[in-house]
Amino acid sequence: MPKRFTPWLFLAPALFVYGLFLLYPMMASLAISFTNWDGIAQHRDFIGLANYRYILFEDPQSFRAVKNNVVWTLVTVCIPAAWGLILASILNSSIPNRTVFRAIFYSPSVLPLVAVALIWAWIYNPQFGILNVTLRALGLDSWTRGWLSGFNTALPATLVTAIWQGSGFPMLLYLAGLQGIPKEQYEAARLDGAGAVRTFFHITLPWLRETHIVVLSLAAMQSLRAFDLIYTMTYGGPGRSTHVLSTWMYFNLFQYRQAGLGSAIAWIIVVVSVLVTVPYIRMVARGRTR
Repeated sequence: MPKRFTPWLFLAPALFVYGLFLLYPMMASLAISFTNWDGIAQHRDFIGLANYRYILFEDPQSFRAVKNNVVWTLVTVCIPAAWGLILASILNSSIPNRTVFRAIFYSPSVLPLVAVALIWAWIYNPQFGILNVTLRALGLDSWTRGWLSGFNTALPATLVTAIWQGSGFPMLLYLAGLQGIPKEQYEAARLDGAGAVRTFFHITLPWLRETHIVVLSLAAMQSLRAFDLIYTMTYGGPGRSTHVLSTWMYFNLFQYRQAGLGSAIAWIIVVVSVLVTVPYIRMVARGRTR
């Protein structure tokens, strides 16, 4: 056998597993997205782009899921990134027990999302949750409510959980970025009479440019796959008001037996994820070639 085929022989087992468990399901899902199929029957009705047209232009619930996804992405990208930068700036200074505080603020990021959702579901419990119990103890009974069962509070309540869980990782990345800034930059700024605010905006933020790209891109990609918190805390309710694209995909596939619609939603998520991922990869690659 020619030597040029030798590397492929070593790659063959991995390529076989990759093709069997990733490429084949992806292509099968793409084919299903062009059909009207319940996921069980042997016969599949080919309907072309009808599922995509229905999702993008006709289905009001898909519009709501897209709107919720946009809100979820904006909130879970911007707030954890900003809060993580603030925490990193504080914990990068010489404060007592800063290692302990770093561990405390980072710890929610390593917890399983289902466990985080269950913890916060107990906190939001209308009868014995610590939030309503505290409000009653403070005499603010009128503020108590079923946080996860109200149309106006369910999505914000899950967003608070996502922010709490998602701020630790940006903090860690920003902390690494801050420690990579040469101390001479701050010493020169101090000699020039620059204050803390001016130093932050003219030295810290520019030096963290690549860290900003990594933090925001990873957070955006993660937000597009939001599923665990919403499914566990609200199950898409009340009245489907907290569905995002990933949960709406799941419900169409496994609850409503609309495999074609569910697969089409999955591929819409894939396309949007690629649109977010490609600029991130290009920016990182451009930074490495400098």
